[in-house]
Amino acid sequence: MSSVRTGAKPSSGRGGQALAKGSGPVAKGSELQERASKPSDRLNPKTVDPFSSSTKNQSAFAAIYSNGGIPCRLVHGSVKHKLAWNTPPEQVAFDPVLVTLAEGLCETIHPYMFVARTGFKEMLEVPNCDGQVVPLLPRLTVAIRNALGARDSSVVLVGLEALIQLSEVVGPALNPHLNKLLVPVAKGMMDKKLKEKVVETLQVVEKNGGRDCLPLIKSKIPTYSSIFT
Repeated sequence: MSSVRTGAKPSSGRGGQALAKGSGPVAKGSELQERASKPSDRLNPKTVDPFSSSTKNQSAFAAIYSNGGIPCRLVHGSVKHKLAWNTPPEQVAFDPVLVTLAEGLCETIHPYMFVARTGFKEMLEVPNCDGQVVPLLPRLTVAIRNALGARDSSVVLVGLEALIQLSEVVGPALNPHLNKLLVPVAKGMMDKKLKEKVVETLQVVEKNGGRDCLPLIKSKIPTYSSIFT
């Protein structure tokens, strides 16, 4: 486990001044050590000090991940990161792991944001997982609604993508839960940065939701134009 070392305060004597300027062997050694550390070390959850005061303000998702509650880990690649699963996603208990990952969609700090977003996507890519996902819709849609209602537009985009992924898996089973999702989605129509993704999301939801879906969408977003007209 690597950790970030903080230098001691320089003493008031001449020796302390020399160390503060980096001319002493100890200071030079510290500089070399800092240069030798890899940027990826800062993203590795294993480097998190459990006794650090910063962990006291961890989110629920970060705490669960740090304590091994999610059966995957972040692997750093030379080009991009990926997840390594301790247990294949198709063998993971969707309840509670998928719900926990959905609750982590609001994360904006590495490695938690990557783990939550990638883990959620990969679990929904498990073939024929709809039977495990549908019973979790009441909790999943609450978690996605929280992401859709975030102040950070990048998190809202994550919420929209998660809604698309969920719709592709459960189809019309999502319809009874749309009311709690469409209000924050409607707000995205007013944002130029989000509008295109919002329209794409609604089109996917309508396509997968069947004929009963359009009236639900129009009740919250009257300006929406059906893909079937």
